[in-house]
Amino acid sequence: MRSVKLVSELPNLKAVPCNYYVDNHHKYSSPAIIDTNHDDSLIPIIDFSLLSSKDPHQHSKVIQQLGRACQQWGFFMVVNHGIEESLMKELIGVIKEFFLMGEEDKWRYKGEKMFDPIKYGTSFNYTSKDITTYWRDYLKLSLHPQLHCPDQPNNFRYFLSLNLCAF
Repeated sequence: MRSVKLVSELPNLKAVPCNYYVDNHHKYSSPAIIDTNHDDSLIPIIDFSLLSSKDPHQHSKVIQQLGRACQQWGFFMVVNHGIEESLMKELIGVIKEFFLMGEEDKWRYKGEKMFDPIKYGTSFNYTSKDITTYWRDYLKLSLHPQLHCPDQPNNFRYFLSLNLCAF
């Protein structure tokens, strides 16, 4: 099985494969903008510090924003989380190292089951021709109650555990 990265680097690839096209009627074609404290933002922004607010109104508001972000977008950006930017940049660098590893090295982490604690995969896992798939490779890690992490790159576990300790 090939990763999206490997396919995108093929010399004869002239266009994005048709199973990645999204038609005009796709439910995500014109997403609603979620009302957050940052009105100019397209991606929902959650202020992590407000989750522990003593003000019940503030706490309730951020919980509602979090719920809308999950329902309408499936993801969100977190601000005021207390993790230093330099540490985040180092972790992102380690994650990039993982995705730049050779195909065989990454596929060692291919999970067979949905709830495997470490699971590397690609949108090419789908077999139906009727499904629009995402142009992506992914790495899913189970972090609680026990940290599960690939053994490569060498410092992946170290940086991931540092970020978890920040919370």
